[in-house]
Amino acid sequence: MGRRTLSKREIKDLIPTLPFVSVFPKQKVEIVTDDKSTVLEIDDKALFFQFEGRWLPLLRLIISGEIQVPYKKVTVDMGAIKFVANGADIMRPGITQIEDGISPGDPVLIVDETHGKTLALGVAMLSSEEMRSASGGKVIKNAHAAGDALWELTK
Repeated sequence: MGRRTLSKREIKDLIPTLPFVSVFPKQKVEIVTDDKSTVLEIDDKALFFQFEGRWLPLLRLIISGEIQVPYKKVTVDMGAIKFVANGADIMRPGITQIEDGISPGDPVLIVDETHGKTLALGVAMLSSEEMRSASGGKVIKNAHAAGDALWELTK
């Protein structure tokens, strides 16, 4: 595992790329990497992970309410839960509800249909309308699920 503290200049460059949090150049900001993930820590607290070249908030912080996100939700049936929890991408047949306003590339929360609990954070491959009209295939890339390596890392 690698750990690197960012310089004030690097922090300044990083600030516009971080959603939902204020970072100040005087804070301690570190990038922590292992063979599977890159995590951003601010003052020794893991807040973000890198997915496809951008920073997304860690799921544990979203679920706890520490970070408020405006992400749309996609609801999956109970049969999809174990697959989603194991990191599988979200397939159209497992989806029961899709909120309006999703565009390709948008982060989305994956929730279960029974309790409405957040299971994962994904990135939409299609718009809300395209997802609704699709009959099969992958529609959301699973970026981070409750119980995955990132979840364990941030315990």
